[in-house]
Amino acid sequence: MRKPVTLISPDTSVRAAAALMRELQIGALPVCKNLYPIGIVTDRDIVTRWACRMVSDCAIAQIMTRNVITCNLDQTIECAAHVMSDAQIRRLVVVDNMGRAVGILTLGDIANDANEVLAGQTLGEIVELR
Repeated sequence: MRKPVTLISPDTSVRAAAALMRELQIGALPVCKNLYPIGIVTDRDIVTRWACRMVSDCAIAQIMTRNVITCNLDQTIECAAHVMSDAQIRRLVVVDNMGRAVGILTLGDIANDANEVLAGQTLGEIVELR
């Protein structure tokens, strides 16, 4: 996983979130209240839910994905990959045993740092039409 993780609040503006993603060269930011994840916003969310409508700036809470899917810090890579496959997502917010965001795990992290075969299998299940 990548840590420390950069978190934003639901009140963060879309423009500020986009600028932060550009600065850090990342594609997603967990949205948290007091370190507890309540959503996630991706570069794709910004394009498909905000920029395409050409609206004025707004709070990230208006475009974030609310049902953030997480994995626990002590879970195995295989378990995390299974969660990604089931949910058809490429990123997981990693939480500690109190539910606080402590990192983010991406499909790229699995491929680069753990197991390329597992990452390939997971990607296949993520993009599979259901």
